[in-house]
Amino acid sequence: MSEDSPHIYRCIGIGFGPSNIALAIALEEAGELDNVLFLEKAAAPDWQGEFLIDGSDIQHNPLRDFVTPRNPASPYGFLSYLKAKGRLFEFLNLEAPYPPRTEYARYTVWAARQFDRAVRYSAAVRSLEYTEAGGLPAVRVGLESGEVLLARSVSFAPGRSISIPQPFAAQMGGRMVHAAQYRSAVARWQQEGTVRRIAVIGASQSAVEMLLDLPGHFPQAQITGICRSFGYKQKDLSPFTERVYEPEFVDRFYGAPEDVQNSMRRELWRSNYGAADHDVINALQFRMYEQRVTGRAQIVLLDNKTTQEIAPQGGAGGFELRLLDRMDRSETRAEFDAVILATGFLNHGSAPEGEPFHPLLAGIAEEARFRADGAIAQARDYRLLIKPGLTRAPVFLNGVSETSHGFGDAGSFSLLSVRSAELARSIAAVPVRPQNNSSGAGQDTPARTVQPA
Repeated sequence: MSEDSPHIYRCIGIGFGPSNIALAIALEEAGELDNVLFLEKAAAPDWQGEFLIDGSDIQHNPLRDFVTPRNPASPYGFLSYLKAKGRLFEFLNLEAPYPPRTEYARYTVWAARQFDRAVRYSAAVRSLEYTEAGGLPAVRVGLESGEVLLARSVSFAPGRSISIPQPFAAQMGGRMVHAAQYRSAVARWQQEGTVRRIAVIGASQSAVEMLLDLPGHFPQAQITGICRSFGYKQKDLSPFTERVYEPEFVDRFYGAPEDVQNSMRRELWRSNYGAADHDVINALQFRMYEQRVTGRAQIVLLDNKTTQEIAPQGGAGGFELRLLDRMDRSETRAEFDAVILATGFLNHGSAPEGEPFHPLLAGIAEEARFRADGAIAQARDYRLLIKPGLTRAPVFLNGVSETSHGFGDAGSFSLLSVRSAELARSIAAVPVRPQNNSSGAGQDTPARTVQPA
């Protein structure tokens, strides 16, 4: 290549959350991190910042971290973090099954910061396109800034899109937010000082945690939980169900026919979605019993209800919800100053809980293969499958593969360490230069910007 030829990265990672942090560790431990760049739209590393509710814990064994199940001696494991922070013995004395969520968030940041040399923050990605460069397939990564980068492969890990049920879509913003904006919204509403009626929609872990947390921020407000089931269901945490988060289950799930995969996902739904851990359910039930004793019902439940219609209420930013009882078909109208949707995130798949592919894949999706259920198709090593007869640079879907690979890919830490090693091997096997080009020109030149065509 000439002196003016653009730099071509071995791999560009989209997002630097847990999935790509684990990949960075796996690539470094394999000696393959050189010429890899991760792009993160946030200004600094973070994990579940909007969900860091006081007193909340994580929902997985803390040793299911970025690396320990694969390499217990790694310096990037959770125990190494505790040792580095001088809290190992204090943690061992902790009489709780899981550490605080704030602890794991700090562990995530601690691990991420050790890879600052390979990460560019405040770098939001706008588009991905297939192209060719230096005689081999490549991916063109366009940034919101207008800068364009080239890579021989991509690890796509931006997280999943938030799920907004249809009745709420037109009203989002201001006093109606998704749970992914919880802490920011609460701080803003406290400053406004006019929020007296808050609804939490959904039956997830987050929904119950927020019902418990909101009275401390709004002691004079009425907090209403609205869900379409009979109250809040407990997660299925049977040790036999938990086998779906073991590495061996991925092969079993991936090899099953699509209709069987979808049937299994429905059967296993409560192991990860639409349910809450027993400790927060018990805490909510205790709080509501105490309300019966004191006579002050600050937390109210409207269960077995679906939202039919939402109307803005006056000019104060509130809403009137028309609710339908699923059992007797009666209607209830309820007014709220603010609404929080604890309605989860979208997987790749058919509606209503899915989308065919993440919006950032729109530029390459027309050349991709799709499953019968509408989800974008993936190989066992997580690479996006393309139409027959085409040769394209691999795009690996890292952490957004639940439909084809099972619940271990459902935004969970459970299989991060194993999946990252599989991805690292596949990325290392991608050719970075034509076989007849032994000089390596263009691969070790300083990175430079490619301007959009």
